[in-house]
Amino acid sequence: MTSFSSTFLQFAILQFLLYKLLSCEGPKDPSKGFISLPFNTSFYHIQKPYDVPVDQRYKFVDGVHYLWVFSTDKPHTPTSHTKPRTEIGIQGYDYSSGVWQFEGDFYVPSGTSGVCIMQVFGATAPHATTLMLRVYNGSLFYYTDSVLVPSVCDKWFHLNVVHDVLAAKVKVFIDGCLKIVADGRGGTSHTFKCGVYAQNEDSYRMESRWKDIEILKIRD
Repeated sequence: MTSFSSTFLQFAILQFLLYKLLSCEGPKDPSKGFISLPFNTSFYHIQKPYDVPVDQRYKFVDGVHYLWVFSTDKPHTPTSHTKPRTEIGIQGYDYSSGVWQFEGDFYVPSGTSGVCIMQVFGATAPHATTLMLRVYNGSLFYYTDSVLVPSVCDKWFHLNVVHDVLAAKVKVFIDGCLKIVADGRGGTSHTFKCGVYAQNEDSYRMESRWKDIEILKIRD
């Protein structure tokens, strides 16, 4: 095989793998069979740096939640040793059994990196979370392990996260395409969060935007 042919074959394989990563066998509706639960301001709160007012890190305009934080910000409580965050914390829907789902549309502006934009909180020590979706250098990751979307910035995506507690599995769908099935991490109580929560190698300013958030539970 000539050098040109070998290079062309390698390029074709890479293109095929990228196509498989970005596509799926037809978009699915992960919410089918679930019931949508009531969701309004009674069912979430804003976690933000403890020393600044909410409106300096969060706004809600025309149905869109804007959340941002700086790497130099304080944690969400004076006694916390965690990194800065501005997150929508779901309340009233903590769960320890069943099959639950978080659904919503998200947007990550360019320049945001080293940050968790969505998590399933709760796990068995030493872990604190069952799932984290993070952004590093323009790509969406499952923790730091698997790239789910290689180019995630400056566009809207539809997200479905399905957590089956008994089966100890978490599924992540992007625009109706299944991107990963991950093992659970135990824990006796879970809840959903979204926004920005600084991780390693975080950018100075981190932001994500969210709309059409829903919390769903599978029909009994």
